[in-house]
Amino acid sequence: MKVLNRYFDAALEIETKRFGDDRGWFNVPWEFEAAAAIGIDKPFVQDNHSLSVDVGTIRGIHLQLAPYEQGKLVRVATGAVLDVIVDLRPGSPTVGEWAGIELSAETGNQLWVPRGFGHGFCTREPNTHLLYKVDNAYHPDAERSLAWDDPSVGIDWGVDPAAVTLSEKDQQGADLETILNDIRGAQ
Repeated sequence: MKVLNRYFDAALEIETKRFGDDRGWFNVPWEFEAAAAIGIDKPFVQDNHSLSVDVGTIRGIHLQLAPYEQGKLVRVATGAVLDVIVDLRPGSPTVGEWAGIELSAETGNQLWVPRGFGHGFCTREPNTHLLYKVDNAYHPDAERSLAWDDPSVGIDWGVDPAAVTLSEKDQQGADLETILNDIRGAQ
């Protein structure tokens, strides 16, 4: 595992080598010792897989409150996304700031999203499959959704806001200050 970029001194864009020939390629996207060598050393407890049919589908910005925060190792199996993280660590000098990282099946790059960050993505291609490992189990009561269009965060998703596809939950996301208050209250 090779670190390509760091975001907020915590999140990592990762590359793993592909071994190819005329049949295609082979890749090991995660291996414990290689991950631990770059600081991803918690065991994963769950694998998630989502399919987003339409271009412009936004999922997120999702997080879980303490003690159920999740670190996520995210990659795209088919298609492409703009993967977005938001620093939601109270007291962080970059709290409320976001970063967008292009992930695709073609490049095979991955993103390590540590605990303390909100996470979401916007599809760039139809029928996009996103795979991600998490280091803590899902707890519905601890889940929160930051509004994808909160003006105080100002995420540029690169799509016409009138044309996005959203779940009902994501249409009702909370503003940044509400999310930060919930995080502080759970600590």
